[in-house]
Amino acid sequence: MSPRQMGARWTTPLAACFVSALAASAAAQPPAQSDKPTLEIYGFGQADAIVDIKQNNPDWFDVNRPSKLPASEDQFGENGHFYLSARQSRFGARGTLPTSAGDVKATFEFDMFGVGKDAGLTTIRLRHAYGQWKQIGAGQTNSQFMDVDVFPNVLDYWGPNGMLFFRNVQVFWEPYSDGESNARIAIENPGASGDAGVLSDRIELQNVKPRFPAPDLTGHYRQGMGWGYVQVGGALRYIAYDDLLPNDPFNLSGHVWGWGVSASGAIKRGSDVLHLQFIFGEGVENYFNDAPVDVGVQKNPGNAVTPVVGKALRDIGVVAYLDHAWNDRWSSSAGYSRVDITNSDLQAPNAFRVGQYATGNLICTPVKNVMMGGEFQWANRRNFSDGFTVNDYRFQFSFKYSFSAKVIGE
Repeated sequence: MSPRQMGARWTTPLAACFVSALAASAAAQPPAQSDKPTLEIYGFGQADAIVDIKQNNPDWFDVNRPSKLPASEDQFGENGHFYLSARQSRFGARGTLPTSAGDVKATFEFDMFGVGKDAGLTTIRLRHAYGQWKQIGAGQTNSQFMDVDVFPNVLDYWGPNGMLFFRNVQVFWEPYSDGESNARIAIENPGASGDAGVLSDRIELQNVKPRFPAPDLTGHYRQGMGWGYVQVGGALRYIAYDDLLPNDPFNLSGHVWGWGVSASGAIKRGSDVLHLQFIFGEGVENYFNDAPVDVGVQKNPGNAVTPVVGKALRDIGVVAYLDHAWNDRWSSSAGYSRVDITNSDLQAPNAFRVGQYATGNLICTPVKNVMMGGEFQWANRRNFSDGFTVNDYRFQFSFKYSFSAKVIGE
């Protein structure tokens, strides 16, 4: 109801004065900015000092990943290492362009953490490059199978191994969005990895190549509540593999289906937030934060033409973490996570089977945009069948300096 309409109903002198004051206040307000384009620049510089009591793969020196622990005694040399890393540092920009048919939003973000062929390097790595208009979004961003809010307030860059964490190129549809609740479905860029196991030196298997004739189908539904939220998600994929070796007596071509379901959520009570997630599936390991290959080689008894087949490896992931704020400046996070794999019978005895992860920290925010803290980290790897298991113990001390600025266009 406008002040003019209110004045028509309120006829006392006091009401008239109140209405006049409202009208004057409204006139004094600056014009709304919702019809103007905005650009926000944000990021942070960070240094991590790490004391590694034991050892891990040196390409992953500044993160705590159970899958990157040695698969045999002293695989990566002697124990005891010290590292300094700035690879968590990040830069990004997000913009909003109002139109007569709704806002167009886009985000572009990168950090300095090299992966793939750049593993171990401090180099630009794309994190997000996507946009959204109304219900449709496209580009590279968090998979719609995952729940990014499961990630706790840890200092370790990689975080709990048993959660879903995968940024992927996709096209998504958001048919429902209401504050803390939403639903999305997406087609995502397909991909998977395989393990030929004890047959990896056979020329027949070296000429079997993967093929992805269809996109991965993913989605989730989130329901926000006063005490937190719950989210369920799913993924379905088709993985083909083709035998490219001509004139041999075998036909090793075939396919497997990969699928996964996830239940996650947060319980908020006072200054505490409990993060929980459980994942169950087959052949969706690459959606995990830290898991091995998606497909292994399995015996196929009684078939002389196809003596081995691909098998989508069963996977289970668990996360339980508590974030606690002691006061306005001090906070802590502690918890546990793990990944369990059901290996195929032809995987090597030293193949990854179980990974465990646990951390605890104390973090201080002395002033706005400055964070520093220390964290103890433990990781454990257990092999498939050779009986080997290994632990790693780490101390990480981090220093982070954040910035952001928003520009409003004409």
